[in-house]
Amino acid sequence: MTIAIDFDGTIVEHKYPKIGEERPFATDTLKMLIADHHRLILWTVREGELLDEAVEWCRKRGVEFWAINRDYPEEHGVHSNNHFSRKLKVDLWIDDRNIGGIPDWGEIYQMIRSGNPFSRFQGGGHNAYVGDGAAEGQKKKRWWNF
Repeated sequence: MTIAIDFDGTIVEHKYPKIGEERPFATDTLKMLIADHHRLILWTVREGELLDEAVEWCRKRGVEFWAINRDYPEEHGVHSNNHFSRKLKVDLWIDDRNIGGIPDWGEIYQMIRSGNPFSRFQGGGHNAYVGDGAAEGQKKKRWWNF
């Protein structure tokens, strides 16, 4: 799986442009995801020296990203090559601005490992169909169980 991960507010507490304290278990979880053969992309608003500082901060803690602010390592920047889309083509985003905020890193790892990253929104996670308002024996389709 290819996973895009924000830096400020996600891997570290949000103190931009400074680097905040690490969120509990963030780098340990990222290292486990790398060991599980996921491709991690650092996707952040940081650029220049601020980006270099964030990448080095992660590297010192054993986290090497597959790509940084791009879809794959060999891709040229959007400013030098206009035929690339700025939109990442990833399977999953981990960002503190997600709907519902960011879960703790242990929960993030379990959701990815289970293959059901949306389980926290499914009220138990097993059934996307509920019977509310449907005739006897019929199921009413809904996206979320709230």
